[in-house]
Amino acid sequence: MEKPSLKNKNEYPNDEVLSSHLGEVKKIWDSFIAFLKDDHPLFSTEWRYYNDGKNWLFKVTKKKKTICWVSIWDNMFKTTFYFTPRVEDLLKNSNLTKQLIDQFIHGKSYGKIKGLTVKISSSADLEMTKILIDIKEKLK
Repeated sequence: MEKPSLKNKNEYPNDEVLSSHLGEVKKIWDSFIAFLKDDHPLFSTEWRYYNDGKNWLFKVTKKKKTICWVSIWDNMFKTTFYFTPRVEDLLKNSNLTKQLIDQFIHGKSYGKIKGLTVKISSSADLEMTKILIDIKEKLK
């Protein structure tokens, strides 16, 4: 089973560390960061080590609203979004892949929310994350 890569609490995920885990996918990571800065200047980002999962996560927020969580894996990164079931129609009417829509519809509920995770190892995967960020922005 694959596991997140950033387990060392004492090793902050700087560019060198990210490159060592992401390899060629680091270019896509850089595109993701540029997209956040250029297209969403009001977003804040931060790396934080979480003891419960023993892993570094990258949190993207706008004011107090969490947009998504990002985890680093070998040769990919994952963005995870949490939505209430009322977003289902927005997802169905978006340009998301059927696989991602199905993941949400049939996925596990965590109380009143469901998670939706995009594995990013190509530019096409990053486009799915951009769509989800736009959907998250439209929600109140």
